[in-house]
Amino acid sequence: MTNVETTRAINLQKLLTGAQLPALPQSAIRLLELSQNPDNGPAEFAVPIEVDPGLTGQVLKFVNSSYFGFAREIDNVKQAISLVGIRTIKNFALWSAVFSLMPNPKCGPFDLKALWQDSVRRGLFARALGKAMGMKEAEDLFAGALLQDMAVPLLAKELSADYLKLLEERNHTKTRLSQLERDRFGWTHGEAAAQLCRTWNLPDAFVDLIEFHSDLDALQANNGTPSQKAVAVSALLPASSDGDWHEFPQFEAAYAQLVDPSKTPVTKLLDETDVQFKEFAPVLKLAVPARSLVEAAQEATAAATA
Repeated sequence: MTNVETTRAINLQKLLTGAQLPALPQSAIRLLELSQNPDNGPAEFAVPIEVDPGLTGQVLKFVNSSYFGFAREIDNVKQAISLVGIRTIKNFALWSAVFSLMPNPKCGPFDLKALWQDSVRRGLFARALGKAMGMKEAEDLFAGALLQDMAVPLLAKELSADYLKLLEERNHTKTRLSQLERDRFGWTHGEAAAQLCRTWNLPDAFVDLIEFHSDLDALQANNGTPSQKAVAVSALLPASSDGDWHEFPQFEAAYAQLVDPSKTPVTKLLDETDVQFKEFAPVLKLAVPARSLVEAAQEATAAATA
């Protein structure tokens, strides 16, 4: 490690330590512990959920949403886990817990609800992309992509003056926030999020998805994993507040390196993401963005050919 890297790591660690972020709820920690043993099944995973009334209600609301579309209501946690899978419920509990811990800073154009809108769309797209790539662990891509920007609210709270300038510059110059952060601080919100994940003892494979989500070029050049690349491609989706999708050419090119567009057109996955977002949004009480991803892609294509 170089001196620059050492200084960066110490400064980021000091910043996050000083922020005094609350610990993960015991129910989420227990679920992560249970997931380390493949012999644990629905009965074991139901226990920490059932002792947490709030989490029980969230899980049942999630499973009974139109996102899954079950014909009858599910009123039993063990049955819910059996129907949708341990990995799905574990990841839901994890990012639900993280959502509850993030602050809502007053920082210029920052909008927490809009951030979660964008995060859910990226999570849904990453999972759809993983499935199109034939990956078995696509559910982990959903959680990784959804939490890729989870450090932004905390950083905007702790460094409000800096992030006010960065967010405004991001909107005016169309430069990625991660690039502006690296230029200013020497690290990105992805690295900050990874540090938080390590503090919470989350699995290394999951941390890697978050840490490198803004480094697609490096992942492509240095043999990043297919999972890392899928999450990094999801990071190129536009924010709901963006006037145009200026990164669409890069997004389209990166997509074509992972999936054959002639067999699975990118618009198919974008449409699937739009549909699933409408089904999923009520679970988190999120509004549907005014412009769909399909519409954003169509506008970007038209602008490029004009």
